[in-house]
Amino acid sequence: MGHGIILSIDAMGGDNAPASVIDGIAKRAKSDSDIRFLLHGDTAAIEKLLAKRRILDGRVEIRHADEVIEMDAKPSVAVRRGRASSLWRALESVRDGEASAMVSAGNTGAMMAMALFCLRRASGVDRPAIAALWPTKGEHEHCIVLDMGADVRADAADLVKYAVMGTEYARIALGTDLPRVAVLNVGTEENKGRPEVKEAAESLREMASRPGCAFRFEGFIEANAIPMGHADVVVTDGFTGNVALKAAEGTARFVGDHLRGAFEANWSSRLVALLAVASLRRLKRRIDPRRVNGGVFLGLDGLAVKSHGSADATGFDAAVELAATMSRADVINRIAAQIETSPTATAEPSE
Repeated sequence: MGHGIILSIDAMGGDNAPASVIDGIAKRAKSDSDIRFLLHGDTAAIEKLLAKRRILDGRVEIRHADEVIEMDAKPSVAVRRGRASSLWRALESVRDGEASAMVSAGNTGAMMAMALFCLRRASGVDRPAIAALWPTKGEHEHCIVLDMGADVRADAADLVKYAVMGTEYARIALGTDLPRVAVLNVGTEENKGRPEVKEAAESLREMASRPGCAFRFEGFIEANAIPMGHADVVVTDGFTGNVALKAAEGTARFVGDHLRGAFEANWSSRLVALLAVASLRRLKRRIDPRRVNGGVFLGLDGLAVKSHGSADATGFDAAVELAATMSRADVINRIAAQIETSPTATAEPSE
């Protein structure tokens, strides 16, 4: 397929696939001339959509896949029966070295289960994590939160490794040399929280005190402080992280809907909205989840990016951009090097 980055795309995953997927990669193709795509899915459906998007001429190779993993499919069933699916085939291309990363908007649980089976865990990692960018008012506009739902469990050793992986991701995505790390907890006091959370905090505090440590440890952080930008990397278990994310997304929609209703209530409020249109657009852009769509699966021996299942073309474009950025930065090897040199790499998980 020529030179440049090759990304493997699950063309059939997601609520709006394959149309949103093709529209998304077309948007990315306009902005980045150095990307080529392997599209996995229904050849006839993909070709019909590609015919209307000349920007993708010569930059796409279609790999037919007969099956699609449904959004409600159980992960265990998907692994056993989904080897002919577009999701599995997209992962295979990364495993076989044909692509540097894969992107899918499909079933999250199935994608993680298949990725664990197909790509395998990275050396020294017991539980991979999904890392997502979270909008903040801080210097970098975002922080990184992990795990966002790869595994509902996480012991102290897992949380420490999340911090190690997250700091390397932060150096790439946020451009900060010394990321600030915090552990999500029910309070900021040292005596609060579950035993594994307190144990992880102790380990991270001890690591941060060593000369040459690659991060600063800020202690515990509460969920309401994440948007304030008090940390660059926030670590938690997948259950808590996913609940926090969904609550934040719901709150953002609630506020947005009520603002829209308030500004449309009467002629005077519409006039105020007109006067404030520039500020409102900046606010909408800042909190628009589509702009930072894409969760990176960290801790695997291969790069996989999960797009939101309901992503439109703008959202999928953001996920593809993220995959390209992480590919160019060689994030997998950089994280592997950090894990190998970290004292957590050989630590035994807590019981």
